[in-house]
Amino acid sequence: MDDSKLIVVDELSKSFGRVLAVDKLSFSVQAGEIFGLLGPNGAGKTTTVRMLGALIGPSSGEAWVNHYQIGRQDQQIRRSVGILTESPGLYDQLSAERNLSFYATIYDVEDVNGQVERYLRLLGLWERRHEAVGTFSKGMRQKLAIARTLLHEPSVLFLDEPTSGLDPQAARMLRGFIADLKSDGRAIIMCTHNLDEADRLCDRIAVIRGNLLALDTPTALRRKLFGRKVVFHLRDVEEGFTKIVENFDFVQSVEVIDHKLVIGLDEPEMHNPALVRALVEGGAEIQFVGELRRRLEDVYLQLVNQAD
Repeated sequence: MDDSKLIVVDELSKSFGRVLAVDKLSFSVQAGEIFGLLGPNGAGKTTTVRMLGALIGPSSGEAWVNHYQIGRQDQQIRRSVGILTESPGLYDQLSAERNLSFYATIYDVEDVNGQVERYLRLLGLWERRHEAVGTFSKGMRQKLAIARTLLHEPSVLFLDEPTSGLDPQAARMLRGFIADLKSDGRAIIMCTHNLDEADRLCDRIAVIRGNLLALDTPTALRRKLFGRKVVFHLRDVEEGFTKIVENFDFVQSVEVIDHKLVIGLDEPEMHNPALVRALVEGGAEIQFVGELRRRLEDVYLQLVNQAD
């Protein structure tokens, strides 16, 4: 098995009675990769994470986490991963410092005080360490929950809706922190309904609805589903401009929208210069050129709707 792959999933399935929650999922996650697990409510995201965290057993299939096999080395898995649930288990009447100290002791962290201080400082909570967690804002509680997840320095992290309900400033800080965790060489699986966040953070994404609907980088999925389109913004669009563009055999489609030509191309970097020259020679006044970028939301909705 490739040592760089910290998570390997092979046809993993889970049934609850007659309900098939997860159906033959297969994927892998490398060290230093953020892997997005996307899907509607009930798609099997949380069930998948619970299986990979050795919290519940699979009905069939195999998986390895940190090179430990689920179902056979569950204790090792549980001690080597960090799991951030959507509702983190923090003790409201204890201080931030005592909460982390308690969890650090459970994980047999050698330098409890040092690790607690390190993560409270990294997440901007050191000055509030003696205050009861019940007085913290949602953003502060989420920071503390992430600190708790990292105390034992796991190389694999499972993050469930890490910025849900946070204000923009707190969400931005946590996104930056998660990106830094990736640079430490950790493998991270992130479940989120925030598709803009997934687009920014994830190296690859899997869209699931029980089974796997699609898996690739956000950019590759856009291109597979929608192709690439370049928008030529013109001062005016004349009928002859469309004919000029259609004469090129590499042009796949042409649309006129307001004062814009929207042109479908496979390789804009190669073909844009020829189009620009031809249009200018034909009398077009080009104001600027840009690529039409589909949102990840468009990709997600198309994949999920096709599965209905």
